[in-house]
Amino acid sequence: MRVITLSKLTLLLLLIFSIVACTTEAANTINDTVAVEDPTDETEDDNEGLTPKTTYDITSIIGKLTAEENVSYEIDGEYVRIFSTGIPNHKSPYFIDTDWENEKYEAYSSSTFRLNPNRIDTQDYEFRIPLHPTVASNKTTTPMGPMGVAINGVPLFNQYAAGGVDLTNEIFSFDQYSGHPTLRGMYHYHIEPIYLTEQNGADALLGVLLDGFPVYGPLENGETLSSDDLDDYHGHFSATKEFPEGIYHYHISADAPYINGDGFYGVAGTVSN
Repeated sequence: MRVITLSKLTLLLLLIFSIVACTTEAANTINDTVAVEDPTDETEDDNEGLTPKTTYDITSIIGKLTAEENVSYEIDGEYVRIFSTGIPNHKSPYFIDTDWENEKYEAYSSSTFRLNPNRIDTQDYEFRIPLHPTVASNKTTTPMGPMGVAINGVPLFNQYAAGGVDLTNEIFSFDQYSGHPTLRGMYHYHIEPIYLTEQNGADALLGVLLDGFPVYGPLENGETLSSDDLDDYHGHFSATKEFPEGIYHYHISADAPYINGDGFYGVAGTVSN
């Protein structure tokens, strides 16, 4: 009787020990599972640790802004003076009946294109741009006419046609590279300069506005930006290839206002012609 009773007791103890051990192992397994982090849940912030400033330094990009043969520059104290003839480094139907017709004329066969009566002519631009662009406490509107300059020396205009009206009709006179000339022969871009993004990339540095803040293409970190992604001045602060520590900069977008919104983000320099 004692042997049988002892065997039952032993079996009972073994059963209890087994249950406790399994329960403990399961609990440890659950705890281990909870402790494992899924790296795919982490979001990488390209701007982490970057702090916006009130003043920046654009000295490093002067070479890119003045690389074309029709563009030159001088340093004048706290300003860079960029000189340009305004002649684009690409072809256009607006070179017909000009001194550059044989070299630069190219027809544009779009069914919606309407050649305006103006023709490209050489200019004598001087863009006086701050080397250390500063955020303006009182923002000012962009002028009718040049508000900045592209990397090929062609002026950047705002989102309005002559008279301050929308580009609704004028846009049909833009050539295959999205530019056209004024009555005085001032070839310029209101929207994305297609030739420049094709040659340099949609995320490239494309120019600078008169306030010294750079202008980039529509692509950033693999994402095509629209006006909804930008502030009222059509820009934002983030790191760029040329400014890894971050800078305020404008982006060109396919939707209005295209290059700039409610005015200069910074204190603007001047332009003469």
